[in-house]
Amino acid sequence: MDIPFSTIAVVGLGTMGTGIAEVLARAGREVIGIDVDDAAARQAVASLEASTARAVQRERITEQERRDALARFRTFSDLQAAAEAELVIEVVPETYEIKQQLFRELDAIVSPTAILATGTNALSVTRLAAESQHPERVLGLHFFNPAPVMKLVEVVSSVLTAPPAVEAVTALARELGKEPVAVGDRPGFVADGLLFGYLNQAAAMYEANYASREDIDAAMKLGCGLPMGPLALLDLIGIDTARTVLEAMYSASHDRLHAPAPVLGQLGAAGLTGRKSGRGFYTYAEPGSQTVVPDALTPAADAGAGAGRPVRSVGVAGSGTMASGIVEVFAKAGYDVVLAARSQEKADIAKGRIAKSLERSVAKGRLTAGARDETLARITAAGSLDSFEGVDLAVEAVAEDLLVKQQLFATLDKVCRPGAVLATTTSSLPVVSIARATSRPEDVIGMHFFNPAPAMKLVEVVRTVLTADDVHATVREVCGKVRKHPVDCGDRAGFIVNALLFPYLNNAIKMVEEHYATLDDIDAAMKLGGGYPMGPFELLDVVGLDVSLAIEKVLHGEFRDPGLAPAPLLEHLVAAGCLGRKTGRGFREYARR
Repeated sequence: MDIPFSTIAVVGLGTMGTGIAEVLARAGREVIGIDVDDAAARQAVASLEASTARAVQRERITEQERRDALARFRTFSDLQAAAEAELVIEVVPETYEIKQQLFRELDAIVSPTAILATGTNALSVTRLAAESQHPERVLGLHFFNPAPVMKLVEVVSSVLTAPPAVEAVTALARELGKEPVAVGDRPGFVADGLLFGYLNQAAAMYEANYASREDIDAAMKLGCGLPMGPLALLDLIGIDTARTVLEAMYSASHDRLHAPAPVLGQLGAAGLTGRKSGRGFYTYAEPGSQTVVPDALTPAADAGAGAGRPVRSVGVAGSGTMASGIVEVFAKAGYDVVLAARSQEKADIAKGRIAKSLERSVAKGRLTAGARDETLARITAAGSLDSFEGVDLAVEAVAEDLLVKQQLFATLDKVCRPGAVLATTTSSLPVVSIARATSRPEDVIGMHFFNPAPAMKLVEVVRTVLTADDVHATVREVCGKVRKHPVDCGDRAGFIVNALLFPYLNNAIKMVEEHYATLDDIDAAMKLGGGYPMGPFELLDVVGLDVSLAIEKVLHGEFRDPGLAPAPLLEHLVAAGCLGRKTGRGFREYARR
């Protein structure tokens, strides 16, 4: 099957089909665009004309290259036009009936050596191939939207696909400037297989009134560096489309994490399918618009504001990286800060770490020497929690161990003045269990900073059933003053970010366990297809496999969902002492420093 693919047919000229056609035409291929709807064909031509005109304006192509590309794109309404194609890529509606009928018709039209590719992101390629007289030439070729921009292409083989067909299409993807990853036939493949489980959990979190849509989306953007929040992304994808993908995934996996959240069905049944309808989780200026407009659920500008307690001085308990970062954040914002460690020596070392961090900021021009000196002058290093007797806000940032934190809060209860706010930075432990170690649980709240604290903008504000209103208001006001973005969530394992992030990471590990895809292909798929700043295995090695395992166990223990059980491979690596970058080996090996 040594096919040059000089002529390629694209069947279905919606947004994705048109984008694929543009990629092919600009790469010098003769493109036969086919759609039964003449209006869709005309729109495809208009879109290609507009897109190539923008490319000329931006000097990415010449005017002659534009004219050549447009001349290579021809549209038809009759499937017979595909007869001369060496490769046919279908992107028709996502149903077995339509796609299977299309493959049966193509068998009678195209050459026996032509390759048939489905653009499905949810349906079984094997099941589609079985409808063809030549199943060995059928495979999946999953582009990502917008096709001209997104680099990832998943090349999907079924058990029936001939290896030469896979090799030929993979070579084509590289010629088009794409990054092909080879995957097996499983609903969702790699990128969507990981992405849609995460999106589904976010929808369920919103449905449970655990957090607002704005806070869920802000948490994942600011806490994980994602380009879009999950609910905004569902609106972009289309809520009906997302539900179709999840239904296909659940039918194959029977994993509750893939069972579509009821809210997706409710919105879809109401015609609220996202941007394309003008309303989904958010409301848009008009159908097809990306401009979000206020609606009944939009929080008021002063939402969360209230009569908080005055905070002039802050105490931070701990001497590690997180504690030092939090001290730096408060001191930069003008607060007098007491840094208390288990000994004066540890406290002095921590303050020295802060001094080095501030010096780096001066060297990079982010901070003046005067501001550095003023910030350091506001920090008092102490070897005992007794130094917290006059602080208005006490923040603990010690080991993620419930007993250790409870003992520390019992001490804070005795040391801190009445009315002082007591905050824990736990990322996974129940805040109420920490609060009950004191005689004033109404003064206790979660204040989960992200690492590195000076750079990360997010703070999860975790309110227990006992937290007083003015304590909640105080912490939100303080977050604003230290230039952090607070998001409200309840006292539930994982809060927002970890509750959505770690099941996704765990599912990536399961893909490797099942030999479905390689570490490198999974990381590439999520960076190129999902816009993630790091692939899941890169992130796991940075976070630490022991930390990741501990959080997975907490999530599984609280929600009791079998799908949240830590992947055995993660447990085995931790048992072997392979904890990630900090030990020089995790999912990958690293050079020792």
